[in-house]
Amino acid sequence: MMPRQLSFDLPVRAALGREVFFVSPANAEAVAMIEGWQGWPGRKLILAGPSGAGKTHLAHVWAALSGAQMIAAKHIAQADIPNFASRPIVVEDADQIARDRPSEEALFHLHNLVLAEGHSLLLTARQPPNLWPLVLPDLQSRMQGTMLTQLRAPDDTLLAAVLTKLFADRQIAPSPDTIPYLARRMDRSFDAAREVVAALDAAALAEGRAITRVLASQVLDKLAH
Repeated sequence: MMPRQLSFDLPVRAALGREVFFVSPANAEAVAMIEGWQGWPGRKLILAGPSGAGKTHLAHVWAALSGAQMIAAKHIAQADIPNFASRPIVVEDADQIARDRPSEEALFHLHNLVLAEGHSLLLTARQPPNLWPLVLPDLQSRMQGTMLTQLRAPDDTLLAAVLTKLFADRQIAPSPDTIPYLARRMDRSFDAAREVVAALDAAALAEGRAITRVLASQVLDKLAH
């Protein structure tokens, strides 16, 4: 029997360096925009894409390149705006504060101040800014005037790479035929990839089994019912 490697309930540590971000046609434009950040029009960019598409990963890549600080948009109303505007800044999940007027006003002031200080601004979101239900007209105009780059749904190659990374984050080495098998049969989304890997990890731990194509088939069948 193939032994399960490191068959303990280990913490998940996501690798967030550029060297482990797999480039495919689904994300190549976004990667190029992040790496070419010094040429952003107006020194600002919105990075949009579905959950799990790699927005946080690319935000960390850009923070390492630019020396940026990072803040979740949901915390921006309580933030020290002048401090955050003193260097490049990443605002994560910016679309999630829509209709929260204090947070919208804080983002508007941060946007204006960080650019006035000569720094750059990266915002991440699930949707393009024209779909954010913002209540502050001035913020809406600033967001819609910001260059947008989008992460697309995964193609075959990217889905396999995402599965590989999710297993690696959990310090798991599945059998060689497991990932190609999953990529052909699972729902084609980043959320589904996370769900499948978590379910496989839990099943392998509970049953003391290696992660193989046979276990993958059983887990996919359970998730489908």
